[in-house]
Amino acid sequence: MANIKITLHEEDVKKLNDVCNSFGNKPGEVINVLHAAQGIFGYLPAEVQEIIAANLHIPVAKVYGIVSFYSFFTMKPKGKHPISVCLGTACYVRGSEKILEELKKQLNIEVGGTTADGKFSLSCLRCVGACGLAPVMIIGDQTYGRVSPGMVKDILAKYQD
Repeated sequence: MANIKITLHEEDVKKLNDVCNSFGNKPGEVINVLHAAQGIFGYLPAEVQEIIAANLHIPVAKVYGIVSFYSFFTMKPKGKHPISVCLGTACYVRGSEKILEELKKQLNIEVGGTTADGKFSLSCLRCVGACGLAPVMIIGDQTYGRVSPGMVKDILAKYQD
């Protein structure tokens, strides 16, 4: 795949520079800066990592290593409504894989993908700590429990804005 450069909005770059400054441009604050940067941009493309590396006076490779190591960070843009399906033991036993398959079918994307319109992205989690509600899926900050494949279409319809 060819590397495609993205253009960052000037006001977002200013916010990122302000974040780096607020942490004193200290290399030891890289994780805090990355969290804030992901809050600003929604993800951490190479261009954002380069700005952080320059501000904190560390190699881009170190920033990339941190971003690629921690699952919280993402280098791919997420959809406006990120969806996560729990595949922990309780959810899996109660059919979460069928929910996942229905989501893939309804959205026409694979796990890790984002719909063409940018509305939804799909991921899996190991456990959300809501085993009593299994199977569970999360859209944004809303948790849906005891989900069946037949409920998926109606749940997604709530997010068609």
